[in-house]
Amino acid sequence: MTLLSKDLILNSNDLPSDIVEVPQWGGSVKVRGMTAGERDRFEDMIRTKGLGALRATLAAMCIIDEDGKRLFTDIEVNKLGDKSAEALDLVVEVASRLSGLTPEDADFLENS
Repeated sequence: MTLLSKDLILNSNDLPSDIVEVPQWGGSVKVRGMTAGERDRFEDMIRTKGLGALRATLAAMCIIDEDGKRLFTDIEVNKLGDKSAEALDLVVEVASRLSGLTPEDADFLENS
């Protein structure tokens, strides 16, 4: 196994992504896993503010454009939260998987 250098680690493309079909929106979106920093902020938000806007926040953090940039800003989370729960669930399911979030993580965060 290769011993990695700092440059190899920092320059690796390690964020997985997937295309998610969202029939309610009439097409597909590209979803990627959260960065470690995004996941820390997401978990901190849940600890401090509770589970309100959970789906919309996770979707906003993980829906990206063709260049890998977020489509939605933190300010637009509420607008995304006004969309179909069923549609957001399709995105959230993939975003959770790509970000390594498990049901056990959710239980831990809810109870901490």
